[in-house]
Amino acid sequence: MKKINWLVVCTGAVVGLAALLLTMLGNPGNMGFCIACFLRDISGALGLHSAAKVQYIRPEIIGLVVGAAVMALAGGEFKARAGSAPALRFLLGAIVMVGALAFLGCPLRMVLRLGGGDVTAIAGLLGFIVGILAGVACLKKGFSLGRAYKVKSAEGFVLPGVMVGLLLLLLLAPGLLKFSQEGPGASHAFWAIALCAGLVCGALAQKSRLCMAGGIRDAVLFRDLHLLTGFVAIFLVVLVGSLLRGTFHPGLAVQPVAHHDYLWSFLGMAAAGWGSILLGGCPLRQLILAGEGNGDSAVTVLGMMVGAALSHNFGMAGNADAMTDGVFAPGGVGTAGRIGVVICLVLLAVISLANLHKEERV
Repeated sequence: MKKINWLVVCTGAVVGLAALLLTMLGNPGNMGFCIACFLRDISGALGLHSAAKVQYIRPEIIGLVVGAAVMALAGGEFKARAGSAPALRFLLGAIVMVGALAFLGCPLRMVLRLGGGDVTAIAGLLGFIVGILAGVACLKKGFSLGRAYKVKSAEGFVLPGVMVGLLLLLLLAPGLLKFSQEGPGASHAFWAIALCAGLVCGALAQKSRLCMAGGIRDAVLFRDLHLLTGFVAIFLVVLVGSLLRGTFHPGLAVQPVAHHDYLWSFLGMAAAGWGSILLGGCPLRQLILAGEGNGDSAVTVLGMMVGAALSHNFGMAGNADAMTDGVFAPGGVGTAGRIGVVICLVLLAVISLANLHKEERV
């Protein structure tokens, strides 16, 4: 148990260091790694949405999936399996993304924001915990999406193959893609460094099973803090790194790519947390599982990409606060985003009730 704990802690520390490095080399502030934001950028680069400020093929995502696949193959843990309610998983992936983009970040970025002094992220953290508690209550009542079955190896290589294809497009045919000229999508580290960071973090996350939603779930269900220690390590590394670099700015003032709409940050991350528990893992964990050959997680990731596109095409994503020439321009979640988050919460309740074991329904 101690060895496993140290592996999780070391993985968290490496992820935190990678996030600091990527931010130093060009990624947006408090966004060295963000699964939701980076999948959104990839969706934009492929033309799935037209938000010009968030379009770029993020090598970090490619590295996470491919690194997990390589580690799983090397360790004999690559297992092609699928068939556990793929349509529902696609929908849940989209729901998690809508909630996360209302908050402006996935659970991983939420920790990075907190480590950088972004106090506004506390609302998201509280919502995420409440959403996880709702998901845990469903698990206790017998929620299940059914078991996955062994499938042909080709199924397991679908998402890793797609990621390799995206890398080839970025390097060999960039003219087919869309690239942001300003905004978060235009801020990025050199592709090779970003790819290497993703590969290392993906490999370690595969071995350690790093997952924030799973960490809080296990703490509630089994009083097991094993997985949660990894995210504590991420927070501490980012906190210390930010202090040393002089980029730690605690408070509610304008923070990098964040807003002050606390209620909807809370509700958005509640949806993300609830959906993550029903799926069996947070967005980062879904990428790693897909790298291990899990076709259901691959479908979930595709659902997240579509959810990102829907968020921006229908104006549901949150807007960051801004300060221009000393004038504060508040961001937040608009009417469309608030309606979208409420719809997501209703869908989560319906999906949860519809998939309880019959003998345990109330």
